[in-house]
This record gives sequence, structure tokens and C-alpha cells, in this order.
Amino acid sequence: MNLILTVAEVVAPVFALATIGFVWVKLGFEYRIQFVTRLAMTLSVPCLIFVALMQAEIEPSALTTLSLATVAAYASVTVVMAAIALIGRLEIRTYLAPLVFGNTGNVGLPLALFAFGDQGLGLAVVVFAIMAIYSFTAGIWIVSGGGSPLKAVKEPLVAASILGVIFLWMDWETPRVITNTLSLIGQIAIPIMLITLGVAVARLSPGRLGQAVVLSALKIVVCIGLAWAIGRWFELPPVAFAVLVLQLGTPIAVTSYMLAEKYGADSNAVAGLVVVSTLMSVVALPVTLAFVM
Repeated sequence: MNLILTVAEVVAPVFALATIGFVWVKLGFEYRIQFVTRLAMTLSVPCLIFVALMQAEIEPSALTTLSLATVAAYASVTVVMAAIALIGRLEIRTYLAPLVFGNTGNVGLPLALFAFGDQGLGLAVVVFAIMAIYSFTAGIWIVSGGGSPLKAVKEPLVAASILGVIFLWMDWETPRVITNTLSLIGQIAIPIMLITLGVAVARLSPGRLGQAVVLSALKIVVCIGLAWAIGRWFELPPVAFAVLVLQLGTPIAVTSYMLAEKYGADSNAVAGLVVVSTLMSVVALPVTLAFVM
């Protein structure tokens, strides 16, 4: 009973804030999602990432191990999901990126924070940073059907991740006034991302729901299973192991739909994946959390 209450206390705020965004839109209130998303992705989230990495209490060796485990996990997921897409004769441009990349920002970061405190947030940011770099390079290249992955260097998320790792590795810290300012800006990231998630889901027009159910279930099983195996292989400590499994197990991100819409992939099919996987995560994430806590 105590475990159930603990899991509920961790998960409930995440889905409560997303529900607020969903209900807000259904009540007909205005929500400028493009402005809010740009604010989050270019300012608040980069500040959150940089400060969390800079202040993270992670030994260099532990950082290296978690980073290697994360890279191995995403590489393994990519290979398996590519094989599933080929076997199922699914269009790679449309399906591969959503099946690989989870919502490690909107869902993963707050979940890690509520479950494991600042330590969990710092570790989750490491996984999120690696995924962001991978997503903004190979991910965009896959969805767009080509182009230069070097465009990722211009993304504030990537720059903040690289700077944060450098400051963490060198044990540097910005002056207190700058740190406090960046921290304050970063504090708006988690609630605004969760509310925006609910807004985005409310506005999506999902398609191919039967297929979305099957693929979303496969994503949950494959991602959590591979993260679990790789975390054990690298002998990650308990909190790092739990964070890796939770981050890999997050549902498909709304950004996958936005990229599909931008680059001409089947956005309706991706919308179906986002909605179905998000609904499935209401059950899958608490169950996963119960096993890793």
C-alpha cells in the first residue's frame, strides 16, 4: 500500500498538469502553443538543462557510465525499431523517429524530479541532453529525408547540454547572480511543458489508431526492456538505473508530430501514436516506477 501511495504521489502531479492543459483547451480558452513551445525550447528548458548539469552531484566516472549506457540504449532501440519498421513495411521517415524518441523532457524530467529529487533530475537531464542531441541531428535527418545534421549546433538545447557537461566536468560554476537568474527561468520549464503537452494532445487529430495501439505497446516493451538490460549490463547504481529505464519508457513526444508536420511525413499517423502512447503511459509509467523505486 505504501508503494502504491508513493507512486501515486510521484505520477499524479505529472498527469494533473497535463490534464489542466487538456481541459483548458476543451473549455475554449486561448493557448498560443507555438509561442509557449518556442519560449520553452529556446529559453526555459536550456536554462534548466544547463543549471541542472552544472549543479549535479555526479562523479565524472558515473557521468561517463550513464552517458555510455544512454548512447547504447538509444542505439539498440534504433536498431530494433528500424527492424520493426522494415518488417511491418512502415515508412521510415514517418515512424522511426517517434518509435525511438520519447517525451524525456515534458514527462521524463518532472517524473525523475518528483521520484528522486534533485539527484534524479540531474541524472534525467543527462539522458535528456543526449537524446536531444541525437534527436536534433539523426532524428531530423531521418524525418526530413536528408539535410545536414550540423544544424543541431544552432539549437539552444544542444548548446546548453554541451556547456552544462563542460561545467560539470570541469567543476565550474557561474557567478551566483547568473545562476539564480538562469535557475529562475528554468523553473518555469517543467510546469509549462506539462501543460503544453495536455494542450497539444487536445488539439491533435489522430489517425490509424489500431496500428498506433500495436506500435505504442511495442515501443513500451522494447524501450523499457532494452533500457533495463543495458542498465544492468553497465551496472548502474539504483537511481541512475531507474532514471534510464523511466526516460526510455516515456511516451512519444509531441515534437515528433511537429517535425512530421514540418517535413511532410504522415503527421496524422504520428498524432495517433502520440495520443495512444500518452494514454498508455498513464498505466505503464506508474507500473515501471513501482518496479524501479
